[in-house]
Amino acid sequence: MPKVGIVYLVGAGPGDPGLITVKGLECIKKAEVLVYDRLASKRLLSYAPKDCEMIYVGKLPDRHTLQQEEINQLLVDKGLEGKVVTRLKGGDPYVYGRGGEEGELLRENNVPFEVVPGITSAIAVPAYAGIPVTHRDCTSSFAVITGHEDPTKTESSIHWDKISTGIGTLVFLMGVGNLPSITQNLMENGRSADTPVALIRWGTRPEQRVLTGTLFDIVQKVKDAGFTSPAIIIVGEVVKLRDTLTWFEQKPFFGKRVVVTRSREQASDLSRRIEEMGGEAWEFPAIEIDHPEDYGPMDEAINQLDTYNWLIFTSVNGVDFFNRLRHHERDIRDLKGAKICAIGPKTKERLEDMCLNVDFVPSEYVAEAVIDVLRGKLLPGDKVLMPRADIARAILPDTLRDEMQADVTNVVAYRTVRGGGDATLLKELLEEKMIHYVTFTSSSTVKNFVEILNADNLHDLLKDVKLVSIGPITSQSAKDLGLKIDIEADEYTIDGLVEALKKV
Repeated sequence: MPKVGIVYLVGAGPGDPGLITVKGLECIKKAEVLVYDRLASKRLLSYAPKDCEMIYVGKLPDRHTLQQEEINQLLVDKGLEGKVVTRLKGGDPYVYGRGGEEGELLRENNVPFEVVPGITSAIAVPAYAGIPVTHRDCTSSFAVITGHEDPTKTESSIHWDKISTGIGTLVFLMGVGNLPSITQNLMENGRSADTPVALIRWGTRPEQRVLTGTLFDIVQKVKDAGFTSPAIIIVGEVVKLRDTLTWFEQKPFFGKRVVVTRSREQASDLSRRIEEMGGEAWEFPAIEIDHPEDYGPMDEAINQLDTYNWLIFTSVNGVDFFNRLRHHERDIRDLKGAKICAIGPKTKERLEDMCLNVDFVPSEYVAEAVIDVLRGKLLPGDKVLMPRADIARAILPDTLRDEMQADVTNVVAYRTVRGGGDATLLKELLEEKMIHYVTFTSSSTVKNFVEILNADNLHDLLKDVKLVSIGPITSQSAKDLGLKIDIEADEYTIDGLVEALKKV
């Protein structure tokens, strides 16, 4: 008997990828087929497995990639193939998401399905615009209403006479095209022409825009502003609270989408900081951190660990040297009093977490500053161990050998390899002018970013994008590749990079 798969009808939320539910994200991560529409954040697609089949079924008011009936059948067909199918829908599947129709056909064909509710835009989008749908001083009721009725219909299925005056807050979804009809029906059925109205376009996203008015003048304001879908309409006294409760648009990085090119494992800190400022971080891992191809040189150094006078760590990843020490069932007691130098506060912090005192941290976080701080301290003949990346610059070990006559052992503790960023998706975002900044945290992120994109029109793609560098070495690497760095951090750390972004 052929295997039957399962279909997850998942609400992706209103747009901010952080508003996906935990269960919804789990369904994306295990999908073999991901069926998504235009209202689901593209960033969520990056969580799908690399071999996942992606099927776009987005619908516009005037154009459908697939008709709803075709989408329903597609889910059935993929389920009958034995696939794990995640149907990713903007908002909630059952709030004007037509998830019920999809579920009915799945049941008719004996395809198992589950529903994962999502945060509906009817509540979340007003909240991001500073508008609560209920407030004890304004109203204790609200209704969610379709705004997508054909204005040429002879009779509306909406009971305008009841909702116009019987409910405090009215939230219309997908109603921009029908706004004249909506406002006219409300006023004709008793709602005051002075009633506040707000339209929110692309709510919860960097592109969020809000337009306010009254039932009397909002149609003209929308026309004058060229305000288009997708947007929701909120009618009611709660709209007046926006002046007091607005918060999202006041964040310092509101409206900005920032590409983070660090490795996936290390991107979270920078991404979190960007989103705390109101921006949207788009992770495009240009590098990945991998194990050495040959542990021999490191193991040999470990066998002689008690003979070294100095250990120099130039990055947090180099501290993973001690994992190899543990692999050999040895520990820090073998250091025998060696002095430790670390580049950067995060490297120092990582070493201190391992109960190791760091003797020297240069004031600037580059190899040249290490050389300066060690002058007069490192003696001729001192044995120095440097666990570093395979592509680390040679200036530090070469200078310690040539100028200070140190006995330097430089071992590969980790490799920096090309990452797996989705070049096709990033190109689309760049072409659509949806990216505002690209951050580079090392020379290898610049090099691999260029190589992964592999775009002949790279300079055109980056024309309106500001490039942000963590420090001068990274900036020089960008320059060597023909890229112009617009912003360089004063302190060569992630904290410094964030501060540089704040000054924009």
